[in-house]
Formats: sequence, C-alpha cells, structure tokens
Amino acid sequence: MADFLADLQRHVFLQYAVITGMLAAIPCGVIGTYVVTRRITYIGGAIAHSVLAGLGAARFCQVVYNWPWLHPLYGAVIASLVSALIIGLVSLYARQREDTVIGAVWAIGMAVGILFISRTPGYNEDLMSYLFGNILMVSSDDLYLILGLDIVVILFSLLFYNKLLAVCFDEEFARVRGVRVELYYLLLLCLTALTVVLLVTVVGVVMVIALLTLPVAVASHFSNRLWLTMVLSAAFTALFTLSGLALSYGPDLPSGATTIVLAGGLYLVVAAVDAFRVRRG
Repeated sequence: MADFLADLQRHVFLQYAVITGMLAAIPCGVIGTYVVTRRITYIGGAIAHSVLAGLGAARFCQVVYNWPWLHPLYGAVIASLVSALIIGLVSLYARQREDTVIGAVWAIGMAVGILFISRTPGYNEDLMSYLFGNILMVSSDDLYLILGLDIVVILFSLLFYNKLLAVCFDEEFARVRGVRVELYYLLLLCLTALTVVLLVTVVGVVMVIALLTLPVAVASHFSNRLWLTMVLSAAFTALFTLSGLALSYGPDLPSGATTIVLAGGLYLVVAAVDAFRVRRG
C-alpha cells in the first residue's frame, strides 16, 4: 500500500488508473442498480462477452488495413449496442426463446472476437488486457473515451430516471400511464451496453458482470430506495476498484481479479450478517 501511494505521486499511468476507477463508479452504480432491479443480469453478461467481437474487429482493422484512428473501444461500443438491440428486439417482438437468443449472442460474440484476434498479425497483449482487465494500461485516449461514455450514461439516466424506474418495477402500470415501455427497455439495454464497455477497461470482459452487480447487492442491504442504492453502489464501486488497485500493486497481482475478490468477500460478509440477524429475530 505504501509503495502504491508513493508511486501514485510520480507515475502518470497510476493516476490514469485511479481516475478511471472513479469515472467507472458512477455509471456502474446507476446502471447496475437498474440491471439488478430489472433482473436482466444475464442479458448484461451476453452483451459483455459480445464486446470481444468489436475489440477484435477494430484491432484487426488497425493492423491489417492500417486504420490507427479505429480504437478498440470504438469497436466495443458498436458491438455492445448491436448486441443489446438484437437481444431487446428479439425479446420484445420475435417468437424465439429469449435464453436461446442470449446464449447465441454470447457465444457468437466471443467466437467472432477470437477469430479476429487469431488473424491479426503481431502480439495482441492489449486485447488480452481487455479480456481479463488491466486498469494500469489505460491511456489518455482511453480516458477521454471513458469520460465521454460516462457523460452519455449519466445524462440519459438523469433525463429518463422516472420512466426507467417505472419500467423496472411495474411494466403494466407504466403502460397504463402511457409510458412507451418497449422504447425505454431498449434504452436501458443500450445504457447497460455502454456501461459494460466502460467496465471492460477496469476488470475485463470475464468479470464485468460481477462489478455491475456485486456493489448493488451490497448497497441494497443498506437502502430500500432506488436513488440511494445508486449512490451507495457508486461509492462501493469506487471503494472496491481503488482498493483492488492499491492492494494488487505491490504483489503484482491482477487488479481486476483483486477488485472482484474484495467485492465478493464484502457481499458474502454482509449477506451472512443479514442471515444471522434474521435467524436471531
């Protein structure tokens, strides 16, 4: 911990990592609360894994077609939004089993990403960092893109808070009140997709859903109001991310995995204490 605090004052990459953790906390807390409340975590998982297709395709075009302007995260944004819309539209309008479509999008996205990575010349260490997470590799370009995604997610969440709240808790009542449930459901999926892209830089594709749900699960034990759960979730996300970064720095452990272990550990402790109180009561 002492090494981390000392190096934080000297190294720009550590400062970028801390800023990224703080930027990720707000949309994670807000959108994560919607995701858990609406019970669409499994959809978020499919979107997260389909991101690899966009990352791989963008990197392939960078190297093979010499498109240096095509940042891998641009591909991730496109792939996540396309996946979210496919799942949402099929769920709403097609006569297909939703779990089958989600599984297909999940598997195809991963497979397409692996194919692009395998055909890209050179060593794709940066793409592997997106798969497993490495917040220490965030660049200034990444930081600006993450900030832009942050602003979009926060702005939409503030503008449509009441509509999204109604869609999450009571679809039928929302329809009676004239809310276009289908439209706001698709909007929620798109916001989830953007948040997933942001979190991929922090903990990677594999563990992104854990960071999207565990802080909310912990926060829900301390609040029964949606807005307060969002605030607490954002605070817990920042705490987990920065603590994971600091604790993993000295022993040279994966920061994403350390973050998830901390989040999961606190969740288990809080759940155990709650269960004990119920039994004593």
